[in-house]
Amino acid sequence: MLARVQGNIAGKDDDRLLVALGPIAIDVFVPEPLWTASRVGDKVTLYTHLHVRENGLSLFGFATVEERSFFRLLLAVSGVGPKLALTVLSVLSPAALLRAIQQETPEVLTRVPGIGKKSAEKIVFTLKDKLPGGGEPVPISALDEIDMEVVEALVTLGYSVVEAQRAVQGLPDDLTTVEDRLRAALSRLA
Repeated sequence: MLARVQGNIAGKDDDRLLVALGPIAIDVFVPEPLWTASRVGDKVTLYTHLHVRENGLSLFGFATVEERSFFRLLLAVSGVGPKLALTVLSVLSPAALLRAIQQETPEVLTRVPGIGKKSAEKIVFTLKDKLPGGGEPVPISALDEIDMEVVEALVTLGYSVVEAQRAVQGLPDDLTTVEDRLRAALSRLA
């Protein structure tokens, strides 16, 4: 099984990277934030999951082992295939997904395209006892609540949920008001 791939990014296509491993290049499906941050020619290390189907093989890659673990957990849920699991990790960070499951808030998962209320409830129910780290609760910080407001404001302004969440991720912690964080997120999107 392929557990990790290291190489140079030889190309980008839709939702996957073409990673050159010497004279060989392989297609690796990756979450949207990783795809966006990747540049052709960059060296990359991806923690991978090989998905075997009757009609082919697909390789999925992640920036961290934690992301790959959540991907595999999502695959354990009935009705969640690799493409949907990848979409979840494109919209929600592992920390946000962990919180949503621990606090049993399936409405967070309904923000993901392709996941309705019943599917979100099924994911939360199935995974709440299978969480990494012993299932210890992760507290929600005040910034997380503010960031949710910023994401909602950006969506209202016409940005997609993925674009909005990507703009909010990594904002400096010294920006503590909705207005400041929204202004900074808008400047990242410009």
